[in-house]
Amino acid sequence: MSATQPHILDSIRQLQRLSDLFALRREQLARDVGLSVQQWRILEEISDEHFMPSMFARSRDSSAAAVSKIIRQLIDKGFIDVTVDGDDGRVRRYTLTATGRKMMNRLRDNRKKAIETIWAGLCPDRLDEFRKFATELSDRLEQYSETENQQSKQLLPGKP
Repeated sequence: MSATQPHILDSIRQLQRLSDLFALRREQLARDVGLSVQQWRILEEISDEHFMPSMFARSRDSSAAAVSKIIRQLIDKGFIDVTVDGDDGRVRRYTLTATGRKMMNRLRDNRKKAIETIWAGLCPDRLDEFRKFATELSDRLEQYSETENQQSKQLLPGKP
């Protein structure tokens, strides 16, 4: 084992800890306004006015049925309205209700408060260094994953 190996492994552990804490914080924020993380994600998409359930399901590796179930839950809670498109009856339009907008504003305010409390006191130079490092690490992970994915496809039986 090289001299840097323990530092690398500890860095990975700290990154995993950070990732777990971000996930926990998302769950807490959602729960504080009576949502699941999945419901929050759908509401965010609807609030951006570009929501298509089938595309959302594909981007999240989820089934259309699972997304439909969450949409029904959000309708039952009074957070979204669904209307049929006037030009194409197969197309549904999803919008936040006044209650849904109020709840999303509360969620965003809670998130903003947490960000300010946690991040604002950190040294700007260290934050910039962290941002650059995180970008480089993300780029390297993406590149490695793509290379591995391509190599895996080449090794599959029946593939040229």
